Amino acid sequence: MRLSFVVIIGLSCLVAVSPAGAREPKPIAPGANPLIDYSGFVALTKKVGPYRAKRLLGIADFRRRAAAEGALLLDARSVEAFRRGHIDGAVNLPFSDFTAESLAEVIGPDRTRPIYIYCNNNFWNDVAPVMTKSIRLALNIQTFVNLVGYGYPEVWELGEAVDMNDPAIGWVRG
Repeated sequence: MRLSFVVIIGLSCLVAVSPAGAREPKPIAPGANPLIDYSGFVALTKKVGPYRAKRLLGIADFRRRAAAEGALLLDARSVEAFRRGHIDGAVNLPFSDFTAESLAEVIGPDRTRPIYIYCNNNFWNDVAPVMTKSIRLALNIQTFVNLVGYGYPEVWELGEAVDMNDPAIGWVRG
């Protein structure tokens, strides 16, 4: 006994791929993914903004505080960028790896531990491994918001652009 199969391509499939009269994909309703909360992120960012503005430090104060016992100097750039250069004493945890678990592992159990952050846009040199990012997307902002959002309120940020070649920075080349 021989079986035959017939494949029928419906016109709706042809319309979906046809450039003339192609249909736009139907947008997914906001909040459809229970693991993403955009409006919650916006609200958190608005709340953290004024708090962050009071926690920007000049380089001398930043270096002094970051060197204090119990402080953590956190570099949230990629592993490769960190390997190529960083401020002496910094610990690397890439921003893309932030989870409650990874942060607890790096920071430790004390949620009031002072954390000092810097990123590419703190260096006006604009050379690898600290190429300047778009000012609206500077990783400092996301790092600060995420640390506070994960429950670490004692975040301080290098608040100025400096020359990575200045000996006061303590830049370590990889």
